[in-house]
Amino acid sequence: MLSRALRRLGASTLVLWGVVTLAFVINFALPGDAARILAGPQARPADVARIREKLGLDQPLLVQYRRFLGRLLHGGPSSLNPRDEAHGSCTALGPIHVDLGVSYQQRKPVLVLLASRLPASLLLASAALLVQLLLGILAGTLAAVRKGSILDHGVVSLTLLGVSTPTFFLGLGLQYLLAYRLRWLPFDGYGTTWPERLRSVILPALTLGFFGAAYYTRLVRDEVLGQLRQDYARTALAKGASRLRVLVVHVLRNTLLPLLTVVGLDFGALLGGAIVTEKLFRWPGLGQLSVDAVVERDGPVILGTVLLASSAVILANLLVDLSYALLDPRSRSP
Repeated sequence: MLSRALRRLGASTLVLWGVVTLAFVINFALPGDAARILAGPQARPADVARIREKLGLDQPLLVQYRRFLGRLLHGGPSSLNPRDEAHGSCTALGPIHVDLGVSYQQRKPVLVLLASRLPASLLLASAALLVQLLLGILAGTLAAVRKGSILDHGVVSLTLLGVSTPTFFLGLGLQYLLAYRLRWLPFDGYGTTWPERLRSVILPALTLGFFGAAYYTRLVRDEVLGQLRQDYARTALAKGASRLRVLVVHVLRNTLLPLLTVVGLDFGALLGGAIVTEKLFRWPGLGQLSVDAVVERDGPVILGTVLLASSAVILANLLVDLSYALLDPRSRSP
């Protein structure tokens, strides 16, 4: 298990480096001028040039890339002094410093901005994934057990409707019904206390969860039907085991393997930011931060959100890959 984890970690590090490098090149090639945006439309060319030089945007691509990588991980003092210009935007992990630079627009270290948005994204991603799993596993299992019935056809039709409905349309519908008509939940926002945040997360979590649950339902239904046809399930039923026991103890456990792969991808993507949903519900997560950064050409924040989002996807898939060994002993071999 340890050697397997180390191999996956090494491969994940290479993937992460490739994603960040690609994002850096795309950010460099994007049209627009961050210095012009900072200076304002009425600024003189000399002022824009001075800002561009101060930010290092006048340097060639390779020079900027080398400076970015050198600043990303470097050595320094274990205790940071906020007045130290050389390490003012760093986060110290002992003698190793992590530095994503300072936001052009907000004048704050990018790591501080990411840390302020991460709890909201974690809450939304966890709640949405919980909705997807509960609805998807329950509906998919019921449809498989009652194959060919009205329930099965109804569930399949609803899943087709779910994957075809845009998230913003579903979100607006939930706002109208649950917030405007019934007044059970707030329209949007994040709240200031945890009870308020738990109420506020329900609508965006349902919006994301319904969309994901539609796909999970079809996946679970097909997997359960396939497992019920296997010899081990037929043998257990022939020996007198109840259908419920075979379904819960044996079939659903084997169904979790393909489902885990999708869960890992979904959680990483949700943590990276559900852009449309966060905008619709004014949810202060990483998705909204990344959109604002692209519009404002805030390069450090763009790279920071890409690095965090890709790290979340890679870490989630690494954990899923390692969990295979716990659920399926056959996968423990190299």
